[in-house]
Amino acid sequence: MQIGPYALPNNLFVAPMAGVTDRPFRQLCRHFGAGYAVSEMVTSRPDLWASLKTSRRANHEGEPGPIAVQIAGTEAQMMADAARYNIDRGAQIIDINMGCPAKKVCNKWAGSALMQDEPLALEIIGAVVEAALPHGVPVTLKMRTGWCDAEKNALSLALAAESAGVQMVTVHGRTREQGYKGLAEYDTVATVKAALKIPVVANGDIDSPEKARDVLKFTGADAVMVGRAAQGSPWIFREIAHFLATGTHLAPPLVAEVRRALLEHLQDHYGLYGEYTGVRSARKHIAWYVRTLPGGDAFREHMNTLETAVQQLAAVAAYLDGLAELMERLPQRQSLHPEACPDLETTP
Repeated sequence: MQIGPYALPNNLFVAPMAGVTDRPFRQLCRHFGAGYAVSEMVTSRPDLWASLKTSRRANHEGEPGPIAVQIAGTEAQMMADAARYNIDRGAQIIDINMGCPAKKVCNKWAGSALMQDEPLALEIIGAVVEAALPHGVPVTLKMRTGWCDAEKNALSLALAAESAGVQMVTVHGRTREQGYKGLAEYDTVATVKAALKIPVVANGDIDSPEKARDVLKFTGADAVMVGRAAQGSPWIFREIAHFLATGTHLAPPLVAEVRRALLEHLQDHYGLYGEYTGVRSARKHIAWYVRTLPGGDAFREHMNTLETAVQQLAAVAAYLDGLAELMERLPQRQSLHPEACPDLETTP
């Protein structure tokens, strides 16, 4: 898998998710086998570049390359300036957001709303490509199948983007109108892939090794992009990679490995956000990890009452240590896979 001059280790990508794919999460997913990770979207508004929120989103300290930054906006010149700004700060790939369905984004005619105005979308694409070209930085595009079921224009927009110099297109198999509801469809992705010469990535509902295999086969896509399924299960990338290579399932992670990974993730998270914000924003990550585990609901309620990093770390460690002790008493159940302990419903 190649994006411009960058050869990637595999074709398994982490989707850019606002409020989720910050640097600690991207590094975690890469640790577990993701070959590529795109930042959560960064605004193109220059008056917000110095904000704490944007600076955190643009933080790539210690992150392995290529550094891919997603930008969002509605004005071509502003988007071009945002591309240059992020390139100056280390971005090696610029991704244009035309896929976000959030109302606060689409109400300002950014994200997937741009698919309703192809001339503006193409003006933005051209401006960003022109801004990135002197720096040798590839530009990619992430979009939906269209605005609504009656207006699926992914193919025409993708063809125009390719002609404008975009070097990879990702298609989420839903319209903006769908948001994240219903099921993703892959016919549109397959149509786009058949028509383009540049790499095409399939996104939407990739939640298992079998689904990744089936979507790659059906669409002919060059890669798959995993989003929500990686929340609380970042090891899904190595599970998919193993399955694609061997046709067999990799054993789920042991409690000890998950404990180590989660505690390291939390420390990195606090380092980026500081204690006050870090403790609160980490709650969703912890909740995703424990949502299918014995006593997970009760633990999540308790964890949400904790106010300090020390308390949060200690609670997570104690919960997972207790779960590990329980597993040791049940030697046939050594992993955190939910199917490994379906009848265990009490907190260890």
